[in-house]
Amino acid sequence: MSLEARKKRIFDIISVGNRDDWPSRAFDIALIAMILANLFIAVFSTFQSSAPYHDLMGKVELVTVIAFTIEYALRVWTAEYLYPALPPWQATVRYMVSFNGVVDLLSFLLYYLPFFFPTGVVAFRLFRVVRIFRLFRVNAYYDALNVIADVLRSKKNQLLSSIFIILVLMTASSLCMYSLEHEAQPEVFQNAFSGLWWSVSTLLTVGYGDIYPVTTAGRIFGTILTFLGVGMVAIPTGILSAGFVEQYARLKNFNDYAQADIRFVRLDVGPGHPWAGKAVRDLPLPPGLILAVIQRGSEAVVPRGETVLAEGDKVVLGAEGYQDETGVTLREITLRPTHPWAGRPIRDLDISRQTLIVMVRRGEKVLVPNGDLVLEPEDEVLLYSRKNIRDAQSTRF
Repeated sequence: MSLEARKKRIFDIISVGNRDDWPSRAFDIALIAMILANLFIAVFSTFQSSAPYHDLMGKVELVTVIAFTIEYALRVWTAEYLYPALPPWQATVRYMVSFNGVVDLLSFLLYYLPFFFPTGVVAFRLFRVVRIFRLFRVNAYYDALNVIADVLRSKKNQLLSSIFIILVLMTASSLCMYSLEHEAQPEVFQNAFSGLWWSVSTLLTVGYGDIYPVTTAGRIFGTILTFLGVGMVAIPTGILSAGFVEQYARLKNFNDYAQADIRFVRLDVGPGHPWAGKAVRDLPLPPGLILAVIQRGSEAVVPRGETVLAEGDKVVLGAEGYQDETGVTLREITLRPTHPWAGRPIRDLDISRQTLIVMVRRGEKVLVPNGDLVLEPEDEVLLYSRKNIRDAQSTRF
């Protein structure tokens, strides 16, 4: 195996694996086990009863940190496959500055810096726990996490505006409370920013209670500010709620528009097939026919112009379903042995006058139907009907 092929294989293993790639699945399971071990150590080390196990936990932590270090080096080495559209050095930089790259780095780097960050700090171990999220890969379609990210991006300006209003109100309330309470309790409201904690706890309805007004004017102002605090919390909440409603309405409209009357068929690229070894861009597809997906083993490959078909691939082709202005629809029926049409001539079939049998496929032969033709089990019958059957497709009875 060449070095390039070995690098590609390593990338496939350390990426989120599929069910059939056992080395990749084993890597994912081992990574989950190490992350959960670090989580257990981070929690259990806070108990006094963990003292007898400190040496064992330290060794386990050292092993996992070394494993995280090796994994990070491999991810940096194979970053060009993660971002194939970029040059290798740009792909490496892109991964290192990405969220996953930074978390991967912090999950082990802080262990090697005891001078700046004392070893055993629980908070730093949590970076390793955060890595478990990388195992749940979000696909390219809209799911829960993508919806949240889209809402935050779309409502970014409104959220920043509301945060700015809250900060201004907090500063103003701190100044007002200082002027009202400084003489009554100078040790509490010592300067203009001493009441900032009070304004934060009041506006955000935390209500900690360690700082509170004692004068009548201060209590009246605090009451007014409490009501304003409810509104301050409601502003970003309302913005996010409206954003979610808009986003889901947009997705619903997208799904409604996507209800196109498209039919899909599967084509097996067997040995000797003329498409085997050809790139997608070189396939002689007629206008109106699209190559939707390529099934390669248990994987679904999104076809691109440079994708080369291989023997054993199953190609899914799509085209608009046939239906003319009068509502004529074509549908295909595969006769099972128990189907009432099996073993009967076409003239004896009980079918509607608006339905015609236009073709019968029997194995590799295509038969022109006539009244004397006797249908057999496993025949594929193509029906021409004026009834609009929207969901007509290849079926078995």
